[in-house]
Amino acid sequence: MAGLTAAAVAAVCFLAYQASANVPDTLGKPSKPRTTGSPSGAAGAPAQPKKDPLALPAESGTGERVVYALADRRVWLVDAAEKVTRTFEVMPSTVSPPPGTYAVTSRSGSVTGSDGVRIEHVVRFTSVDNVVIGFSAAVDGTLTSPNPSLKTGGIRMKVGDGNAMWTFATVGAKIVVVP
Repeated sequence: MAGLTAAAVAAVCFLAYQASANVPDTLGKPSKPRTTGSPSGAAGAPAQPKKDPLALPAESGTGERVVYALADRRVWLVDAAEKVTRTFEVMPSTVSPPPGTYAVTSRSGSVTGSDGVRIEHVVRFTSVDNVVIGFSAAVDGTLTSPNPSLKTGGIRMKVGDGNAMWTFATVGAKIVVVP
């Protein structure tokens, strides 16, 4: 039995040596970019640009609107000329709106949120399973994760961002939610 094991190990070692002897010298080394035959000497394939995390999502509608990207946890305020006037991070609520286009339905200057936190500049735009969804800023300036055991619809932002949202998103303003 020991002889058979020794023969098997020797065979595996021999095959491993043969395989390593035939490996090209360039394996594992970074490759040099190939150039085309063009007079400018430009690289053959253009490098893929890195996604700008602050860039407005491509499928976010047109015209003046508020864009809310669920996965990015980010909002963009876009004017009628398609210029982003402001972008900022938000803290999503425990209940999120499905992707789609909405309109601001109501606003409140200062109220107590469904989580008991004093909030201001509330901009509401839909409801999901009887939970009202809207943007707001905590009066104390905190931006904390919501209690996962509560069904809340407040998408929280910093006070300065809440002020900008309040000025920008009046009743009837378009809200576009993207994945």
